[in-house]
Amino acid sequence: MTIHSLQRAFDQGRALKIISGLTNFDADRVAATVRAAQLGGATFVDIAADANLVRLARQLTNLPICVSAVEPAKFVPAVEAGADLIEIGNFDAFYAQGRRFEAAEVLQLTHETRSLLPHITLSVTVPHILALDEQVKLAEELVKAGADIIQTEGGTSSAPTHAGTLGLIEKAAPTLAAAYEISRAVSVPVLCASGISNVTAPLAVAAGAAGVGVGSAINRLDSEVAMIAAVRSLVEALATVSRSSIYA
Repeated sequence: MTIHSLQRAFDQGRALKIISGLTNFDADRVAATVRAAQLGGATFVDIAADANLVRLARQLTNLPICVSAVEPAKFVPAVEAGADLIEIGNFDAFYAQGRRFEAAEVLQLTHETRSLLPHITLSVTVPHILALDEQVKLAEELVKAGADIIQTEGGTSSAPTHAGTLGLIEKAAPTLAAAYEISRAVSVPVLCASGISNVTAPLAVAAGAAGVGVGSAINRLDSEVAMIAAVRSLVEALATVSRSSIYA
């Protein structure tokens, strides 16, 4: 699958990014996630910005490889090693440490990254700690600064009070709300991530997202068979909704 295939998946609202984690440098765990993405039918994978991990992933998949970091300099060797696109974000790992990412810092990181790598496809996450109107404003500024994809988040800010399907919808509510608002303000694809499941993936597309990003729902599983099955269930869920019918 190529970057052109990725664009087609965005256009169709079928893009599925499987995320191994910005702080996950365990080669075996990353490899398992990449294999699950490949065999399960995902659109692309997202791994930590590390040249060795990129080379490992390239041996295991022909899917586009995205690398994530919050330090622009880390992108350069990862791209040289073969990464196809880059992501400023996947901030969830930092929130637990009390680390916040405000709008000004994310915008500055975007400018710094674009100065280092002016041509590669760039995705930037809008922090869920911002109020919704501030998220929209930042997304607009990020696109002006060169972001090709905007990613939403919010799973760590939700506290589901119910089990089952209702709980899954509650968990996804913050990132779904961000996808709805941001997708109506920018012309680039919006990827809805953080707290997304096979239940809520179609809701993300209905809200305006061009696809979804899923990490812990895959990574927490103990076997590759289960991981592959989980990826396939997400692919099947996305196939139930059509952007063309939504916007017709």
